[in-house]
Amino acid sequence: MNCKYFASLSLVLILAGTSQAQSPSSKQLASWLKRFPKADTNKDGALSVEEAMAYRSVLQGKKKGKGTNTSRAGAPREFEVDPGWEMEAFPEHAVSLRSPEEIAAIYSKVSGSSVTSYEKQEDGILRIVGTGHSFMTPGYGAFLKICKAAGFEQPLLTHTGGGMTGSTRYKWEQENGIFQFDGKPQPKLLASIANAEWEAMMWGPYFNDKPVYYSCWIDFCLKYNPGVKFYLSDAWPQLYQFEEPPTSEEVFTVEKLDQLRAERSGGYADLVGALRKDYGETVFILPTCDAMVIAAKRFLKGELPGVEGIHSAVGEKETRALWRDQLGHLGPGFDRLEGYVFYATVYGRSPELIEGDVKFGGNADFPSEALDRIFRKIAWQAVKGNPLSGVVDEDGDGVADPAK
Repeated sequence: MNCKYFASLSLVLILAGTSQAQSPSSKQLASWLKRFPKADTNKDGALSVEEAMAYRSVLQGKKKGKGTNTSRAGAPREFEVDPGWEMEAFPEHAVSLRSPEEIAAIYSKVSGSSVTSYEKQEDGILRIVGTGHSFMTPGYGAFLKICKAAGFEQPLLTHTGGGMTGSTRYKWEQENGIFQFDGKPQPKLLASIANAEWEAMMWGPYFNDKPVYYSCWIDFCLKYNPGVKFYLSDAWPQLYQFEEPPTSEEVFTVEKLDQLRAERSGGYADLVGALRKDYGETVFILPTCDAMVIAAKRFLKGELPGVEGIHSAVGEKETRALWRDQLGHLGPGFDRLEGYVFYATVYGRSPELIEGDVKFGGNADFPSEALDRIFRKIAWQAVKGNPLSGVVDEDGDGVADPAK
């Protein structure tokens, strides 16, 4: 693994300080001592559990003293990561290092479920696995309904969670039973990836993501399913990007929206660029950020019928807005736009080519048919306009041009 050092003892000692804990082994204590010699308070050259816990408490106290405004913080953007991520290899007991049969047996034992698989379908329909959090799950749900309207049932297996618990790093640790999940694996995706056929994997992003959090998934997928393509959503602008909490939607100018988009999506463009250096053009962006910014600009021009505002947590707090809370979850109906972006990117087809309505359910009056058709147009505009989506439509027929 090529991973820059990124940890502190606070999380390293999670085995000694959480309800899921087991007592750390002498080998673990020795490893921690090498990284955190100051924890050895009696200077006897050995680290005891008591010394480890005491040092952890000191670090936590320092962190609490920083005066972070948690009311604005939302999902944590600064956090400790287990130092195992900087090692050259994952622990020997990592589930991903087992045989496919062993991985399936472990999953069956811990879940009572068997491996999920789908028969190969015709017409280029992809079998997809995915991780993600609450920014991704609305899109996944809408994506399935959109595909059904397009004429097929989408094979999709996901392992999601809220916030950090849906990040690629967290899911890798959880599925493998390593680091904070030491000895407690839940290999839902690993079992199916190793024992069934898949053509694509999708991810939701998280703060401070590093290439290694994705390359582990890529290497495992390619080991059992050569040719898999990978898709990372770049999310969308959030309120934390403002220096001070905005009190009026007047701050959402075209110029500010462009700035927020560049800040938010730029990091994930760099991440995909780094992964492409090792894996070529097998990793792509799901440009949800571009789509939401295009939608916000259209609202400013009065071109989103039925939408009342940009952000429900700012200003007049309109119900029908693009974003509905401080964390930045999508407003009502905008899960459709996210799902259309997924569809357009993965299948290289404009959602505008889907005949008739999509049976999304929910409020029959909002979004209206007119707004839904605008969502389709915005999604294709965002996808074909992002060079990392892998979709080019030079002839303008709504279908991705063949790769040159």
